[in-house]
Amino acid sequence: MIINPGLLTNRPECLDEQINQWAMTTSETAYPTPSPLPPRDPLGEVFHMLRLTGTLHCRAELTAPWGLDVPQIDGCMVLEIVNAGRCWIEIEGEDPWEVREGSLILMPHGIAHTLRSDREVVAEPLFDIPVEKISDRYEIMRHGGGGDFTQITAGVVQVDRSAVGNLLDLFPKVLQIDAWDDESGWLQSTLRFISQEARDLKPGGETIITRLTDVLIIQLIRTWVDSVSGANQGWLAALRDEQIGQALVLMHQEPQHPWTVASLAQTVNLSRSAFSARFTELVGQPAMSYLTGWRMQLAHDLIRETTLPLGAIADRVGYDSEAAFSRAFKRIYDVPPGSKRRISKPLGHI
Repeated sequence: MIINPGLLTNRPECLDEQINQWAMTTSETAYPTPSPLPPRDPLGEVFHMLRLTGTLHCRAELTAPWGLDVPQIDGCMVLEIVNAGRCWIEIEGEDPWEVREGSLILMPHGIAHTLRSDREVVAEPLFDIPVEKISDRYEIMRHGGGGDFTQITAGVVQVDRSAVGNLLDLFPKVLQIDAWDDESGWLQSTLRFISQEARDLKPGGETIITRLTDVLIIQLIRTWVDSVSGANQGWLAALRDEQIGQALVLMHQEPQHPWTVASLAQTVNLSRSAFSARFTELVGQPAMSYLTGWRMQLAHDLIRETTLPLGAIADRVGYDSEAAFSRAFKRIYDVPPGSKRRISKPLGHI
């Protein structure tokens, strides 16, 4: 479209009024104040947003004596299913404990740990043990001295923190469920199904194991949330609160939105003062401070794990300019965002 320059310099006053009215309307509708939300389950929203990616599975066929030193795997959860036999697990600073067939063990923070056939066995570094690669995402390990048999299906999954970061921070070092504690029987059935697929590895078996692993991880987390003693205080209690929980979900889902205390309060059907007081009481800090911290956490992860330009990252976390974003980032991390740039490495074998 070609514009006559004269129209820009000799336009009538009525056109100026129309342009100003259009500009005001546009600025108001670019990010309209959200309408009040219908009641929903904030904790359920968090589970819905829990995205597990980059899954890698290993079927470990182990014969006593055997021992495996599993290193710290940053940014990942490690799930271990004892399909047959038994083993001992040890985490630095804690007494070892025995797990038997039908146990699920989740390391939410990917912490280093040791698996052994018996407590006194010397463990070997995991990555020193050869594996048979079935595909890019599935491998088989055969290791040990020929004695009693144990089979473990292990999965490593990367967790997208963009929606549930604070929930992840609350997890303990280890979550565990035992199949014999499952009264409904679904867990035993699921484990048997995974064991069958791991043993036969028919076409589509890798996909089935991956999907069922996601289900098991979510069930482990849900079981922990239902049983945790601190569920009535802190961030988890805030998430359970009908209004504050919805506000937290909104901040996590749409960090780029120009949220204000007033717009959040309106969206969750509270007055501004009531919202501010309840948010601070439950979360432990004011809503805008929480939002800034969440945006910077997202930005930190994007800077370290992607090649996105800083300007694009600033836009994703709700800043109009790269300079404003850089100042906010430096206030939190004491260094400019460019200093945090690091490309993440792909998962190796587990």
